[in-house]
Amino acid sequence: MSKRAVIAIDIQNEYFPGGRMPLVGIEQATANAARVIDAARAKGDTVIHVRHLSKAADAPIFAPGTPGIEINAAVAPAEGEKVITKNFVNSFRETDLKATLDAGGIDEVVIVGAMSHMCVEGATRAATDFGYKTVVVHDACATRDLEFEGKTVPASQVHDAVMAALAFGYAEMISTGDFLAR
Repeated sequence: MSKRAVIAIDIQNEYFPGGRMPLVGIEQATANAARVIDAARAKGDTVIHVRHLSKAADAPIFAPGTPGIEINAAVAPAEGEKVITKNFVNSFRETDLKATLDAGGIDEVVIVGAMSHMCVEGATRAATDFGYKTVVVHDACATRDLEFEGKTVPASQVHDAVMAALAFGYAEMISTGDFLAR
């Protein structure tokens, strides 16, 4: 049995055109994530889907009962794949993610999803801190423009800065093509 799990974080309709917070490049990142997930399924790796759900019914994003909370059809969970609902940035916080990984004997996690600077980063740091070998498929992740001190930071710069920081000591960074070629 494989000791690797792909964790698909927050690839939810909220982040797509028509959602409340569309991300830059989400369609291409999702297409890449789908390729990683398909390869994992073919190899017998565990695939875990994480979805965000706000606690408040009137939340500006990920409000309960809205179409935005649904996992995008391009990466829909297959029969039997675990779906973990979280209420915080870190996918491990107050969820059974770590227990699920440990019960499956997982020692390597491969992370794809959204947003690069929030939930992807949070889960990557936590996974490494918990002792898992952590890999981020950087072009299977997406984010958005941010504002800081009156300046707009383009999504591409936000993404690159986060990936560079994670690569410095938290995770192996790899492209979809290179990951699939392994």
